[in-house]
Amino acid sequence: MDFTNKLVVITGVGRAGQVGEALALSFAQRGATLALLDHQLGDVEARASALRDAGFTATAHAADLADANAAGAAADAVVAATRDRFGGGVHAVICAAGGFGLTGPIDASDPAAWRRQFTINLDTAFGTTRAFLPALRTAKGSLVYFGSVAALAGGDPSGMAAYAAAKSGVLTLMTTVSREERPNGVRANAVVPTAVRTAANLTSMGNDGAYVERESVADVVAFLASPLARNVSGQAITLA
Repeated sequence: MDFTNKLVVITGVGRAGQVGEALALSFAQRGATLALLDHQLGDVEARASALRDAGFTATAHAADLADANAAGAAADAVVAATRDRFGGGVHAVICAAGGFGLTGPIDASDPAAWRRQFTINLDTAFGTTRAFLPALRTAKGSLVYFGSVAALAGGDPSGMAAYAAAKSGVLTLMTTVSREERPNGVRANAVVPTAVRTAANLTSMGNDGAYVERESVADVVAFLASPLARNVSGQAITLA
């Protein structure tokens, strides 16, 4: 899983202690050139700066990825900045932007909270996908999304219907991309972890739960984005 001379875009790399941070470090250690995206430039620049200080190559880009036009502008900026080295191609896009939120029973749920789950999870995945597909086609690259066990058959979406529905949409997006883009050499897969040991989850759920380690998630994502998985597309990989 060597990503030397490969450009990897990762979204949702703003906050310290979250999955995006671990993904960025994992790909950097495997030799990737990174373009990191998040909503707030200060946050994502802090993550990129820490990687550069450690000797890796990373740039920071701010965009509201739920806005397709803003996502497109961010993609154009990434491709323009790296065209001399990568010829307009992107080798992998990791759609880690998103967030969890309880919305309670359907009859008591707040419509604004419902909408927010779709905005931060599904709309960001769509905006990122649409924006980077041309560059992924150029490099015959790979997309990796994040789903939820609550969105799978047999999962329990009670109290989190908006989050589960949004993640179900992400998985449908993944399946669609895998089929539509197969002739173009672009693959799409998803990881579906249970609770991950992140700073936010430790704060809300404590240290004693059954967690998936961030580094384990990053290892699976790197595999799916690598040539080792060149024949793998349209799959949702559960991590527990």
